[in-house]
Amino acid sequence: MTHSPQGDRVSLIAKLFGPDTPIHADAFQIAGFERFSTVDWPGKLVASVFAQGCPWRCTYCHNVDLQPTRVAGSVPWSTVASHLADRVGKLDGVVFSGGEPTRQAALILVMQEAAALGFDVGLHSAGAYPARLAQALDYTDWLGLDIKATQEGYEDITATVASGAKAWESLAIAIAWGGDLEVRLTVDPTIHTRESVWSVVRRVRAMGGPTPVLQEARPDGTSDEYRRALGQRRLRDVMTERDQAELVVR
Repeated sequence: MTHSPQGDRVSLIAKLFGPDTPIHADAFQIAGFERFSTVDWPGKLVASVFAQGCPWRCTYCHNVDLQPTRVAGSVPWSTVASHLADRVGKLDGVVFSGGEPTRQAALILVMQEAAALGFDVGLHSAGAYPARLAQALDYTDWLGLDIKATQEGYEDITATVASGAKAWESLAIAIAWGGDLEVRLTVDPTIHTRESVWSVVRRVRAMGGPTPVLQEARPDGTSDEYRRALGQRRLRDVMTERDQAELVVR
């Protein structure tokens, strides 16, 4: 007896989300697709899939075109899957990034399909959807989780109420998961102080998480308003050389 691939997909996702909510892989809204990347998963050569849509409006966002949620994806998953099938043995893995990939229920399905092709699966998330992140971690080999501020300081960066509670809940889920986790903290000189950055580092460590990797907030691709506010300020204006020597900067 032959099984239709599409039928298998529907059955698989129906088991996760219920028989009345079939979700197809091509329902995953993809804004862009990088065929080869050496920077999205440290030490790995990967393909990177950028999901459309994000609920937050971060000050330093350099991909504002990925924020809208009511935008159809520009690349069907079938195109990505076809490329991956041709790169088996040549790529180490696939990274799902965004936007915010955990916004979409179909993420679980495309992660499973990538794994079924033999690829390791990486995930970039800001932790906006803790419950979906918990589901996705069952199919994740490596997670890059953005922690943007202390819980109390989140709204200043994301412009979204309760975003801090969700992000820190996601961090607790990721630590309990126990897999390969990298925590990232983008230092925004328009918001962060040296003490606020160290507060994040200390809290993450106290929870049993890895020391956050610091990232530079750059003006490229950001709003005119943010570029004006940032001016010539950079990470070095917030964190001393000694701080940066202790904390990895990427």
